[in-house]
Amino acid sequence: MMILSVSWGVASLVALVSILMVFVVLVLLIYVLKLFGVIFHEKKATSVSAAPEGKSSDEITDEEVAAIAMAVNLFFNRHDEESDVLTFRQNHDVSAWQVRNIHKQL
Repeated sequence: MMILSVSWGVASLVALVSILMVFVVLVLLIYVLKLFGVIFHEKKATSVSAAPEGKSSDEITDEEVAAIAMAVNLFFNRHDEESDVLTFRQNHDVSAWQVRNIHKQL
């Protein structure tokens, strides 16, 4: 009988106000992010003019290729040869009760 004692008008008003508040905050967040984009926008013309005159910005030099190759080599060869092998230390002080519980879990 608690359902009958709820004021559905007040409950629906609270729900409507909360939903409208969420949408208003989302719209304000969109405008704040657009304002940040305008404030922190960097000119792209300065980065293009920094490139040497003889080369286009799409060409990669030999030094850049060597740096990329070295980075890839270091990334994939971080560990020794058996980096995918897990090693567990064997505890020889295991009682019979523990062995029994281990076999039950398997």
